[in-house]
Amino acid sequence: MMRRWFAIPLWQRVVGGLLVGILIGTLWPEGAAAIRLVGDLFVRLIKMLVVPVVLITIAAGIAGLGDPRRLGPIGGRTVGLFALTTLIAVSIGMATGLLLRPGAGIALAGVAPHVLGTPVTPADQLLSIVPANIVEALAKGDMLAIIFVAVLLGIGSVLAGEAGRPVVALLQGLAAVLLHIVRIVMEVTPFGVAALIANAVATGGTAVFVHVGWLALGVVLASLFQMLVVHAGLLAVVARVPVPRFFRGIVDALAVAFSTASSSATLPVALRVAQDNLGIARPIASTVLPLGASIGKDGTAMYVGLLGQFALQALGIVPDAGMLAIMLATGALAAFGTAPVPSASLFMLAAMLSAVGVSPEQTALVVGLVLPFDRLLDMTRTVPSASANLTVATLVARGEGALDDTRLRGRVAA
Repeated sequence: MMRRWFAIPLWQRVVGGLLVGILIGTLWPEGAAAIRLVGDLFVRLIKMLVVPVVLITIAAGIAGLGDPRRLGPIGGRTVGLFALTTLIAVSIGMATGLLLRPGAGIALAGVAPHVLGTPVTPADQLLSIVPANIVEALAKGDMLAIIFVAVLLGIGSVLAGEAGRPVVALLQGLAAVLLHIVRIVMEVTPFGVAALIANAVATGGTAVFVHVGWLALGVVLASLFQMLVVHAGLLAVVARVPVPRFFRGIVDALAVAFSTASSSATLPVALRVAQDNLGIARPIASTVLPLGASIGKDGTAMYVGLLGQFALQALGIVPDAGMLAIMLATGALAAFGTAPVPSASLFMLAAMLSAVGVSPEQTALVVGLVLPFDRLLDMTRTVPSASANLTVATLVARGEGALDDTRLRGRVAA
């Protein structure tokens, strides 16, 4: 029986938990209260993972740039371009959330309107980024300080050279272990989702699904804008590439990205289309694309920005300009450190929200609400990440004189 259960794809089990939760919340509200403990345990499991996932994945991602080829001029240009597109993607996600307001009026079971404490001055906010005590920052879940420490740890490991190799190996090993722990926790998801959705429906009715529909619309619109305006604009103006032919040439990679919801799984196809269809020289493709699979996360960045606004609206928080600036910066850094696997971005949401005073418990409730629908959303937002990876590879190849225009125009047009 256990083998049959685990043979079912996780997303199908999560959808089953969603349906069970709807039925319980609608037909037996008292039962929803009885199983609330399961949802609370699921929330605590997510909360438990937030700090180590943010610290280790960001540090391991930066430490992974230790290959001299990646730290040279090509690597610097690549990282700079990915940083630019990631920052733009977070901005687009946040703007989409502010315009559509998908979380406004949603009822999160057990979550009271959030009260922001005494306003923090910009100087104090800047000082708080550097922790006086690293252990205390980890214990409190101070995400700005944790991200700062993670960046320093990654950079220090790279600069240490040979002496830092054991630390790099340790960070990458810990990242792999954490990834498996996340997978274990995800196995609990169907039961946690059933309990959380049951309580949400019992408390606020089925209107919650209208809000999730608006969230899905926002993901689609923001993804299209990132690809058809930002990526296409860079390709046309900077790389001087015919945009329609570029997208025709990478359609195989985009299809794999959508179907697998994984940047890593897309990498082999991306390497093939980059060389065969776009005319990118092999040294450039083999340097930029693997790096992009780790840090090229336009879709994740867009989604974290959009979901951050969704969460604030659900919690009754009206962000000011300072909060939006902090969310923009932390969202971009969190996206850079996200593992290239399905649903990983949900675990990075806390990095953005914690920086503006939202508790991990409240973040976990938002995650529990969105998670049943996340598979389709994840498939959608992986597409702009794959597009960003190939866009940056094309831009770098053009800058290095390593782009075969004859192959690009002739092979794709054929």
